[in-house]
Amino acid sequence: MEILQYEHRKSKAASPEECYPSPPNPISSGWGISHSKLNKHLIKTIMQTSQFTHFNAAGDAHMVDVSDKNFTTRTAITEGFISLEPKTLEMILQGGHKKGDVLGIARIAGIMASKRTADLIPLCHPLPLTHVEITLTPEPENKRIRCQTIAKTHGQTGVEMEALTATTCALLTIYDMCKAVDRGMVISGVRLLEKIGGKSGHWRVDETR
Repeated sequence: MEILQYEHRKSKAASPEECYPSPPNPISSGWGISHSKLNKHLIKTIMQTSQFTHFNAAGDAHMVDVSDKNFTTRTAITEGFISLEPKTLEMILQGGHKKGDVLGIARIAGIMASKRTADLIPLCHPLPLTHVEITLTPEPENKRIRCQTIAKTHGQTGVEMEALTATTCALLTIYDMCKAVDRGMVISGVRLLEKIGGKSGHWRVDETR
């Protein structure tokens, strides 16, 4: 009986893993270095050669201490786009969507999201926003909608992440409301256009890049 069982095991087709074994993992086998130790080593090396402020000298992630920074008025302007089918854009503009005012709801969603940025991005400081303005501009000639956000605060750190979060969530809300009729919509081009205030001063995107 044992001989028959052995012959049966020998006659079984080899598995893909047996035919094409994966190469050894250099981190876990060859080098004898754990992922966590390697990552920490890489982060420490980056810290010594760059200006990333969300890592301390030991390579640990931390929230930047802004206690000694001055309170200044800070502004961030962002943009992003959602491309969609012409018939979907026409439906939005004519108010024919059964869920209601697509652009109005997206605008509110973006404003609400900006106020929750610190809950979504781990190392962001909670900021007292003083102004959030979202403009959604249909561009039928380009088959898309442009979203621009202006966010302001009077505080010790910048408001870029709040503006980026607002723009992203507004565009995601358009996708969510219209996905039943157009699943091929594409969100793209979310970026910071301009920041004002703070130690680094005024910055504007270089359109020639």
